[in-house]
Amino acid sequence: MSIITRALSAIGLERRSAPIGVGGWPSLTAAGHVTPESAQSIAAVYAAVALIAESIGSLPLRLYQRGDNGDRTIAAGHPLASVLHRTPNDQQCATEFWEWMVSSMLLTGNAYARVTRDNAGQVASLWPLVTDRVQVLRRGEAIGGYDYTDRDGRRERLLPAEVFHLRHRAGTDPLIGVSPIQAARAVIELAQAEAQHGQSTWDNGTRASGILNFAGKLRPEQRTAIAASWQTQHAGGSNAGKVPILEEGTQYTPISMSLADSDYIASRIHTVQEVARIFKVPPIMIGDLSNANYSVSESMNRWFAVHTLGRHLSAIEGAINRQLLTPAAARTLYSEFSLEGLLRGDTTTRAAFYSSGIASGWMLPSEARAFENLDAIPGLDDMVSTTTAVPAAQPYPSKQ
Repeated sequence: MSIITRALSAIGLERRSAPIGVGGWPSLTAAGHVTPESAQSIAAVYAAVALIAESIGSLPLRLYQRGDNGDRTIAAGHPLASVLHRTPNDQQCATEFWEWMVSSMLLTGNAYARVTRDNAGQVASLWPLVTDRVQVLRRGEAIGGYDYTDRDGRRERLLPAEVFHLRHRAGTDPLIGVSPIQAARAVIELAQAEAQHGQSTWDNGTRASGILNFAGKLRPEQRTAIAASWQTQHAGGSNAGKVPILEEGTQYTPISMSLADSDYIASRIHTVQEVARIFKVPPIMIGDLSNANYSVSESMNRWFAVHTLGRHLSAIEGAINRQLLTPAAARTLYSEFSLEGLLRGDTTTRAAFYSSGIASGWMLPSEARAFENLDAIPGLDDMVSTTTAVPAAQPYPSKQ
């Protein structure tokens, strides 16, 4: 025991490893600080982030070239097309890369990737950067660069053109994103407290233990020793039902407050709905089946694609066009996610969609077969019945 410890003990201010609460009794541990890691320990947060990130990661991302007459073609030969759609780097496929970037953006508000270019100035690869190792450098009202510290502690300064930066909704700083768990921290803290309450309740035999009444006043060290002894002998599911042995007039008054009495289950369901609200996802899509209705699944997918994914996809496409394309290339090239697979619907709906497109003239039968991944039939477009006037084919309307 050190001199300081003995001095504190002499005046009744002993140092203890466990926090001491009112009256000298050990205090309960509070809910942890909200971090990206701790937030994902909440099942609803993990499910919401996974739903958005995996959905975006599974969507095809194409690079298109706009023609003079308004039509467009896939710019498959451009170096950036392969980086976006197939292999962003030597260690990840496109699905893994975009899942990581979107997850980082949702959990921290920002996502960064190092941009490497070839001799012609075209993007050759994108390497993800760990968000908490990146420091944004300001130059007035603009970003002047990024400082990145690698795993070995080496710091490197990167120019703005060397970093691909995705932002979630901006907060007080328009150039730095704010994540949903930062903006709605109280919701995550409440979810953590509820999870801790449930775990503590089960650890203590699925109900609050009770109250120990003593005839006299106890010293702080006696309170700590009695609490530890009672916790060891009577707390936890394995000790449930044991008969306590009390000495010297000690009285035990049980408190029977169950999880049902505290509306625990209802509060947990409400928390799932709150998390779904801050991530703008339908609760049914993250496992809340309290109001499930499978007959509206197609409408739910459409709602998710428009109101949840729409903003994220538009922001990613805009960031690609602004940061990864040269000004000259951006005049004719642009990136776009393909949502046809997500909004495909059932066979009846797809058949009606294709029939309407072919009859209206903005889709050809061969294009409909291509959407369904069917083999091409030579001369199919010439087989359209001449009994019905079919207008000339028009460019496919923008999904925007």
